Amino acid sequence: MLLGIDVGGTHTDAVLIGENGIESTFKAKTDTRNLLHTVTTALKEVTSGIDVKKIKNINLSTTLSTNAIIENKLEKTALFISSGPGIDPANFRIGENTYIINGSINHRGSEVLKLDSPSIEKSMNACIKDNIKVFAAVTKFSTRNSIHESSIAASAEGQADFITQGHTLSSQLSFPRRAATAYYNSAVWRIYSNFLTAIMESLKSMGIEAPVNILKADGGTMPAEVSKNLPVESILSGPAASIMGIVALNKITEDAVILDIGGTTTDIAIFASGAPLMEREGISLEGIPTLVRSLQNRSIGIGGDSAITVVNGEVRTGPERKGPCAAEGGEHPTLVDALNFKGITNHQNKEKSIEQIKLLAEKNKLKPEILADKAIAFSVKKINDEIELLVSQINQKPVYTIHDMIQGKKIIPKKIYIIGGPAAALAVIMKDKIEIVVPENYNVANAIGAALARTTFETELFSDTGKEKMVIPNLGIEEKVSRRYSLSEAENDIIAHTRKYLEKSGYKDKDLKIDIVESSSFRMIDDYYASGNDIRVKCQIRPGVVMNLHK
Repeated sequence: MLLGIDVGGTHTDAVLIGENGIESTFKAKTDTRNLLHTVTTALKEVTSGIDVKKIKNINLSTTLSTNAIIENKLEKTALFISSGPGIDPANFRIGENTYIINGSINHRGSEVLKLDSPSIEKSMNACIKDNIKVFAAVTKFSTRNSIHESSIAASAEGQADFITQGHTLSSQLSFPRRAATAYYNSAVWRIYSNFLTAIMESLKSMGIEAPVNILKADGGTMPAEVSKNLPVESILSGPAASIMGIVALNKITEDAVILDIGGTTTDIAIFASGAPLMEREGISLEGIPTLVRSLQNRSIGIGGDSAITVVNGEVRTGPERKGPCAAEGGEHPTLVDALNFKGITNHQNKEKSIEQIKLLAEKNKLKPEILADKAIAFSVKKINDEIELLVSQINQKPVYTIHDMIQGKKIIPKKIYIIGGPAAALAVIMKDKIEIVVPENYNVANAIGAALARTTFETELFSDTGKEKMVIPNLGIEEKVSRRYSLSEAENDIIAHTRKYLEKSGYKDKDLKIDIVESSSFRMIDDYYASGNDIRVKCQIRPGVVMNLHK
């Protein structure tokens, strides 16, 4: 059996799937202050009466990191940047604790200017004073020579709980994207670490010993152990799980919009001719480009538990979540309470919803009916506006799906597929403009997507043609190559070796496809003469689902 767990800001969902489909599901309230209790509750319920030794694989997803970004609740993070001539590192400041350090590595990987050690020491003292515990160190051309990043990291060791060095994230040269990726990798580390610790402790307490993977933003997976140092890859694992869930639950062939309505956020994704879109270069977080490959989506601060507020007479919903809805014992009315008040839903304690809507309306000299109507209308307009904006932006550039690039494609959505707890209610109030589809098991679709996500596998090839050498470290391959060995040959070799390895390992997925996700070739110079090429290629099994649940 396959176990999928999705930990959101409001609910934690667990699903068990066997050969014949869904065996059991459970939805628990998320207590971010006691994730261990939340996860254990969900696991005990979903495995009730089931031999846990039958669980062969566990996939996790979470929106906790995404929510922290949207709600501006990231941990204070120190970003150390050193670039050298030709680029102003001040242009890449993120947050209030960015420190610019003099020093330079050139494009050949040679040290041109040593790091300014006194400046590092002064900056570290400022971090100690501000009680900063997570750090990121990024220097230009660190993928050619990481000595400066390692030196900065060494200076932070006594103070840091976690340090990200930019060169460990990717071999790509994009300095601005690497700086942003390193920053967010550290900024979400503690949130992600607490999540993963709770999961692993809960599984251990229940004697569940299956391999554990985390969904990445691109719909692929990585082992939980690897993810400890790459939490940035989990930032959009929740939205990725919802997209995988939709793929498993519905046979989509048309251009479509996917909405995952959670308690804190709504995730919006677009399908082109039935295929999810990709952000091949990397997603942007808070408008800042990163190196994180992702299924294309957008998260906005509208969810079932989004607080209703009145600002200068204007009724708004979200992005803040002040706690659960009044119907579940919260002290502030939310979108769910407005839906309860209007009779669109009948969620738990409806009288409490009515009471809190009336109190907020009276406080702002509004009729409660008008307050509820405006809160719902604000939410629907916000979602529709974001859909239109996202589609418009996608149609202004080449369309990349999970399968291929589609030339000249203009996306015109024909349907909206809605999942998540409030999906049925939102379907009622959004149905006027376009066909709405709410699939079966819509309320646990994320956990379904997590459970069924194909286990992906990454390999990376390195070649120094000057030394006539090619290696694929994690496959244990080292071969002699020609000095004329090319990038295209490297791409062909890594795919062939990866496929051969997977076949020998018993990988039986008949739909196996392997994609090149990073590819670069750099001419190396020695004593003013070309000494060969530095070639780096990374490939990955194409993300997808191992089983479809639609009829």
